[in-house]
Amino acid sequence: MGIAKEGGVALLVAWASVLRGWALFQQGGGATAIAEMRKGIEDSRATGASLLDPYWLALLASVHGQLGEAEDGLAATAEALAEVAETGERFWQAELHRLKGQLLLESDAANKPEAEVCFCRAIEIARSQKAKSWELRAATSLSRLWQQQRKATEARDLLAPVYAWFTEGSDTPDLKDAKALLDELS
Repeated sequence: MGIAKEGGVALLVAWASVLRGWALFQQGGGATAIAEMRKGIEDSRATGASLLDPYWLALLASVHGQLGEAEDGLAATAEALAEVAETGERFWQAELHRLKGQLLLESDAANKPEAEVCFCRAIEIARSQKAKSWELRAATSLSRLWQQQRKATEARDLLAPVYAWFTEGSDTPDLKDAKALLDELS
């Protein structure tokens, strides 16, 4: 951030602000972190750039979800998906649909059918992009939902081949999560 400020690169200062807010949240920052993230997003937009907006909004939605603020997270996700539709920046699209599904479940358990659609859409997008990490996250989320619905066989059949695709990195959080769920499903 200091180098970007020194060089007068407002866009990079804004992006650093979003990331600093996210880092503050990871250290227990709560409302201060969200304010920093929002300011960074606003400052980024003030430069006229929209590059990476879906990513920043996905981070914001995730933070809201972790704070139990599902409605705010859903608003950020909706905004991000609108950006994807407008700009065609699809890098984060699968994860946005997965996040939307998670936030729907957090806001109301009655949203299970809509969340399932979101997870399926996330898997479809990830597969079309050959984005195995996003596919793993979405498959884990859908499998967890199916586990709760007593569809253990379907959940295992979905998750196992995606998990098996990865031949290294078994100590990463996403692979640990998927492995733990597969163990529960066995």
